[in-house]
Amino acid sequence: MNMIEAINDALDIMMARDPDIVILGEDVGYFGGVFRATAGLQKKFGRNRVFDAPINECGIIGAAVGMAAYGLRPVPEIQFADYIYPGLDQLVSEAARMRYRSAGEFTSPITIRSPFGGGIFGGQTHSQSPEAMFTHVAGLKTIIPATPHDAKGLLIAAIEDNDPVMFFEPKRIYNGPFGGDYDKPSRTWKGHPGGEVPEGYYKIPLGKARIVREGEALTVLCYGTMVHVAEAVLADKGVDAEIIDLRSLVPLDIETVEKSVQKTGKCLVIHEATRTSGFGAELVTLVQERCFYHLEAPVERVTGFDTPYPHSLEWAYFPGPVRIGEAVDRLMKD
Repeated sequence: MNMIEAINDALDIMMARDPDIVILGEDVGYFGGVFRATAGLQKKFGRNRVFDAPINECGIIGAAVGMAAYGLRPVPEIQFADYIYPGLDQLVSEAARMRYRSAGEFTSPITIRSPFGGGIFGGQTHSQSPEAMFTHVAGLKTIIPATPHDAKGLLIAAIEDNDPVMFFEPKRIYNGPFGGDYDKPSRTWKGHPGGEVPEGYYKIPLGKARIVREGEALTVLCYGTMVHVAEAVLADKGVDAEIIDLRSLVPLDIETVEKSVQKTGKCLVIHEATRTSGFGAELVTLVQERCFYHLEAPVERVTGFDTPYPHSLEWAYFPGPVRIGEAVDRLMKD
């Protein structure tokens, strides 16, 4: 499966298992979503469970909060992560606080799906990576899959979770892994281990990272599209790096991170989001706090820039092989 098919399969399985699960969002019903992730679900489960919403992200999230309080398990889709900001008040002030403010009487079992990230020439309004904003909010979980296999298993686990989960989908790798060389032919998930998606129900626990490959010389912390870019760059450079796909930013599998950095003594953090206050800053701090006496070089970060996402200069902004390669060279010199 590709990632869209895996997400669709997860939604199909969960809706069949639990009649309280509903899907809402812009064009998710008859049209099946702008990326077709909900294709066929309205026809199968009916318009009362898969339905289109107005172009109003505040209303979409607000309605989902009310549904959750009444015992449903809504899965709203925000068509692009760039448009999630009108719903921030509902997410931060209502969904994330519901369990706390009601002393456990109410919960918010909401899974907010949203495509994010660049690499598709979407320009400033269809390429943003706002994940760090949500990791700052107590009560929200933030999940980012890097393969179709993980997308299905993590989405099932997110839907079953009794707290709100932000589920960001890297749209650049919906149809295949991407190594960062934009001028090379596109690849599909066919033949890639991550594209092997088991049939039926399975879930991957939230908060458990995946070691993409083991290594001794360097630890690389990344998620989403950057997992595949890092893998391609390090394979090309022949560096014996241990690549960790975080999968989950909150909760974070800090034990796996700590164990790896203590082994290698060097750490590189990669993400596509802007640099200042990006989640990479939190990772660098955690590594420094927990692994200081094991570090043999300063922790390196390769990120997007502190600018809007440019259309014409997309590949200068995108953390690609050149900038990642330079960071690896600096680390390996020390």
